[in-house]
Amino acid sequence: MRKTRIMTGIGISAIALLALTACNSGTPGADPSEPGDGGEETTALWEVATDVSLEGSPTFDAMSERGGVVVGVKNDQPGLGYEDATTGERTGFDVDIARWVAASLGFDEDQIEYVTIPSANREQALVNGDIDYYVGTYSITDTRKELIDFAGPYFLTGQGLLVAADNEDINGPDDLEGKIVCSVTGSTPLQRIRDEFNPGDTVEYDTYSQCVEQLLAGSVDAITTDEAILAGYVAQRPDELKIAGEPFSEERYGIGVAKGDTVMVEHINTLLTDGGDVWTALFEEHLAPAGITGTQPEVDATS
Repeated sequence: MRKTRIMTGIGISAIALLALTACNSGTPGADPSEPGDGGEETTALWEVATDVSLEGSPTFDAMSERGGVVVGVKNDQPGLGYEDATTGERTGFDVDIARWVAASLGFDEDQIEYVTIPSANREQALVNGDIDYYVGTYSITDTRKELIDFAGPYFLTGQGLLVAADNEDINGPDDLEGKIVCSVTGSTPLQRIRDEFNPGDTVEYDTYSQCVEQLLAGSVDAITTDEAILAGYVAQRPDELKIAGEPFSEERYGIGVAKGDTVMVEHINTLLTDGGDVWTALFEEHLAPAGITGTQPEVDATS
């Protein structure tokens, strides 16, 4: 599988966290004394912080008063934000980034409530205070920054196209003339396709998994979104799906927080900057198996 290019890295730094021995087999935030699924000793990637104080952060004040964290996430993106329909277990790179942030604020796994929020509703959920922060393939854009603030970026990827494995007609966005393209409501990739290319038609759904169903049924010709998302679906169905062509944008994933909470933004940015070892371990566990390569992007103080 062709590999997504992820730009600009920072060096792995020492953070006041547990050492990362055998991190791929470890469980993020797990008790080091507990055996893993295979009976091996696991090593936690972080400890839950104690005596945390974020003076001037209304978000942290709300968490402290509530005694827990409410995090907005995705639930249908393999490798990034996925919820098992049978067990309800949440897994993925974004989900573990959310857990890591919560731990840095003093909250353990049993104090986190995950809320699945469609792309189109993310800003409003933050504005309303329905969630404390959002981690879910959330591209940093100037339009969104009018309503909310971002920490990060914590990940860089590029927009791509997903097609059926036997499709030879589509090798990039210039081949979309007369084709039906699917994406989710409120996504930046779909608007770019409409503005910059010439699709025959576009259709929108709440989730990318609905687009995948339509593609497998032959109702649409291609799905467009970030390649990191598309790679997860290819990893699930390598005989039925493939990524067509090269990426044609740069998407910078950030952690959405309430507008004006600069204290929370600075806290998360410091965590990301100092936590290159954790970031790398999570990347290797969740995204590298899908054929994605990359290094941690440098945090943008202006994001």
